[in-house]
Amino acid sequence: MKSVLKLKELLQFALGIYLFSTLSYTWWWFLVLILLPDIGMLGYLINTKTGALTYNVFHHKGLAILISLIGIYFEIEVMLLIGIILFSQAALDRVFGYGLKYADNFKNTHLGHL
Repeated sequence: MKSVLKLKELLQFALGIYLFSTLSYTWWWFLVLILLPDIGMLGYLINTKTGALTYNVFHHKGLAILISLIGIYFEIEVMLLIGIILFSQAALDRVFGYGLKYADNFKNTHLGHL
């Protein structure tokens, strides 16, 4: 089952790359921005509860899709870019086993223990 989940996430990452290609930004923006959502890990400098909250906000695909839809509806390309980057980064993290975090420990994720 783990292989199937990783394949699903890899395909979602590929979708993110495709969606980015429809924007007017050059490719180097994708490479620069793809790791930016990991800034959510800075919450762990405060404590594990705050870290889990900030990490999960930056890695929640539902939020990424909502931001993308707002960008599409209001025709704000930078909002669509933000949503695509958040979505792509969340998928990429999950390919490597990093899921949404529980408040007790960084290594305790919805995909299991790292």
